Amino acid sequence: MKFSRVALILLPAVAQAFAPASIQSPLKVAPSLATVASPSQVVATPNVATKSFTALNMAAAEPAEESSFGSKAFAAYTKAASIATTLFPVWTVLFTAFALKSPTSFEWFTTDYFTGALAALMLSMGITLTPSDFVRVGARPNAVFMQFTLCYAMMPVLALALGKAFALDPALVAGMVLVGSINGGQASNLCTYIAKGNVALSVLMTTATTLGAIFMTPLLCKLLLGAVVPVDAVGIAMSTIQVVLAPIAVGMTLNKFAPKFVKAILPFAPVVGVVSTCLLVASAVAQVVEPIMNAGLSLQLPVLLLHLVGGLIGYMLPRLTGFGEVACRTMAIETSMKSSAFGFLLAKLHFGQYAARVPSAVSVVWMALTGSILAVVWRNIPVKASGKFDRSLVEKYPPLFGKKK
Repeated sequence: MKFSRVALILLPAVAQAFAPASIQSPLKVAPSLATVASPSQVVATPNVATKSFTALNMAAAEPAEESSFGSKAFAAYTKAASIATTLFPVWTVLFTAFALKSPTSFEWFTTDYFTGALAALMLSMGITLTPSDFVRVGARPNAVFMQFTLCYAMMPVLALALGKAFALDPALVAGMVLVGSINGGQASNLCTYIAKGNVALSVLMTTATTLGAIFMTPLLCKLLLGAVVPVDAVGIAMSTIQVVLAPIAVGMTLNKFAPKFVKAILPFAPVVGVVSTCLLVASAVAQVVEPIMNAGLSLQLPVLLLHLVGGLIGYMLPRLTGFGEVACRTMAIETSMKSSAFGFLLAKLHFGQYAARVPSAVSVVWMALTGSILAVVWRNIPVKASGKFDRSLVEKYPPLFGKKK
C-alpha cells in the first residue's frame, strides 16, 4: 500500500500550496437539473460523480483574486487537468503502446504497487461519495440486478456467439467465454466517474459482480464449455474488501469528518484516477506482451466487439426498460469493462491450452480503450432531466417495470 500512503501524504500538501483562497472556500452546489411541477415529477440533484469536475471548472472559470504565483499555478493546473482527463483514451493508448514496446519498463510496478494503485483509484472515487448515496441506490436495487444479469447472462452468450461467428479455435472460444463470464473491473468506476455517471451505483455493481464471480464464473464455464474452473472464494472476497470496499470507506469517512481536506484535494481526484488506471493497464499489458502481439486480427476484432457491442447493449436494454440516462451510462460502462487481468489469471491456472489465455490478454487493451472512449464521449454530452424517475442523478431510479410514482 506504499503508493496510496504517498498519495495521501502529498496530495493535501500540494493542494494547500497552490490553492487560492477562492478554492479553499466551500464549493457551491450546482443547481438542480429539474424542478417539481407535480407530485409525479422528481427533483433531480447533481450527480456526485461531477463534483471534482465542478471543482476543476469553477477553479478555471473564476477570475484570479490573487496575483501570487501559487494562485496562477493552480489555475493553470485546473485547465491542464481538465484537458488531460478529456484525453484519457489517448493516455490509455500511449501507455499500452509503451508497455508493448518496452515491457521491462514496468517491472518496478510490483504487486504491492499494483494493489496500491487500485486502492488509490478507489480512494479517489470514495472522497466524492457519502453513505446516503449508497442508501439511495440501495433503496431501488433493480439497477444492480439488471447489470448483474447483463454481466453474467448477456456477455457470456455474446462471447460464445462471437467466437463461433469468427470460427475461432476451440481454445480461443473457451478464452472468449471466460472473458465474458468474469466480473466487472475496478477501472469501470473511474470511467463512470468521468462519464458523469452514478459512482455509488457503479461501486455497488462492481462489488456485486466481483462477489458473484465466486459462483457464477465456474458455473458458466461448466455450462458453456464443460470446463471446471475452481475459484478462490475467500481470496476474491478478501481482495474485494481490501481493494474496493476499504478505500471507498476511507474516502467517505474523510468526506464526512474532514470536508476541508477533501475540498482541497478534490480537483486532483480525476488526475489520480487517470494516472492510476494508465499504470494498471500498462502493467497488465507488460505481463502478456507475447500473446497480445501474436494475436491476429481474427481475434482482435471479436474481442473488440465483445466490449463494444456489450457496452451498447448494456446501454440500450436498460434504456428500453425505463432506466434514466445516467443509470444507463453507468450500466453500459460496467457491462463493457470486464476484469480481464483476472480472466487471464484463471485461464493461466485452470485451462490446459495456452491459447485459452490469449483472449484475456487481448481484452486488457480493448476493455480499457472502449471504456475510456465511452467515458469521454458521455462526459461531453449533457444529461437532460426527464419527467420520470432517473436514478442517474443519485436521487431516484425508475422501477424496472411499472408506472411513475
